[in-house]
Amino acid sequence: MDPKRTLYTDADLLVVNKLAGELVVAAEKLTAKDRGNLPLYDFLHKDNPGLRVVHRLDFGTSGVIVFARKAEVVKHIRDSKFEGWKKCYRMIVHGKVDPKTGTITKSLPARTHDQLVEAVTHYKVLAILGDYSFVETQIETGRKHQIRQHMASIHHPLVLDPLYGDARRDRPFKKKFKYRKFFLHAQSLDFPHPITGKMIHVEAQLPKAFDEALQKLRSR
Repeated sequence: MDPKRTLYTDADLLVVNKLAGELVVAAEKLTAKDRGNLPLYDFLHKDNPGLRVVHRLDFGTSGVIVFARKAEVVKHIRDSKFEGWKKCYRMIVHGKVDPKTGTITKSLPARTHDQLVEAVTHYKVLAILGDYSFVETQIETGRKHQIRQHMASIHHPLVLDPLYGDARRDRPFKKKFKYRKFFLHAQSLDFPHPITGKMIHVEAQLPKAFDEALQKLRSR
């Protein structure tokens, strides 16, 4: 792996920049074509035998992801219920989001699908780009597909989202710009070190394709 993708490392943690279209761990539901290369965890585990998965990002999402080097470290984080973690994501969504800041509070299905659980997303519009918006969100909870579902719930789904998006609105974007995958990036993470308590801040640069898409929208 490119050393530039390592965002933070010490005896307890390994924080890296995940690529869009890269698996965190093996997923049986994906096709052989989608699986592509070795999952990120498997690749990193070869050189870090005690590595543990702390949290996950969707297959199509890029950005900051944290691994623990020891079982006791990941246990400490999970026992704390991720207290003090501040996760910021950036995305391109359909429409001119108004108001430009807000909070979405909408319960979502639990991962076990047997109940609804609280989910809270704070959003801020970074730029209006014609019929699209460049948005940053901060999530208080980490539910499955939370950001994608929440943005769709306020009628501003992620562009090109195959699950929660709007195929009719996607068509002109696809035709003009030739992209096929949604843009969702875990931009930054602030969190207390699970052992020392020191606050850590890490950022992951926007992927080239994401930045390119923004430039195209701005120059229309």
